Amino acid sequence: MNPKLEDGLLSLSQPSVIRVLIVEDFQPFREFVCSTLAKRPELQVIAEVSDGLEAVQKALELKPDLILLDIGLPTMNGIEAARRIRTLVPNAKIIFLTEETSAEVVEEAFGIGARAYVQKVKAGRQLLAAIDAAIQGKRFGPNSDSSIPPAEAPLTER
Repeated sequence: MNPKLEDGLLSLSQPSVIRVLIVEDFQPFREFVCSTLAKRPELQVIAEVSDGLEAVQKALELKPDLILLDIGLPTMNGIEAARRIRTLVPNAKIIFLTEETSAEVVEEAFGIGARAYVQKVKAGRQLLAAIDAAIQGKRFGPNSDSSIPPAEAPLTER
């Protein structure tokens, strides 16, 4: 059985695809994202766009299940694009995939409804885990790392 996205929850009842919109202005990184998603047959890229305004238009037109969104975009930054998308396509899950590391920007991203926030330098390790978390209705932050287990014992004073 393949997973199916139903009301934001993963269901194993019927085969389905998760329709993904990629919003990234740097072509080589967009290609990397596409090749990463290709490892998972249920993740279907339905469109790739390179600016914020086009992201809003494509989201409204295609109503994707998942949007991978950069912040530093031409015509409209990703934060503003996400605000508009959340209003127009409220069921779309938004994952920020960006170079931006500021704690204030991360907080703002989650404040407008992002499900996950992945720094580009960590995308090779974290992107698919972030997608899984978002699909399951969980959050995935920039300090999450599924490849490193949490420390077993707390640090003690010397």
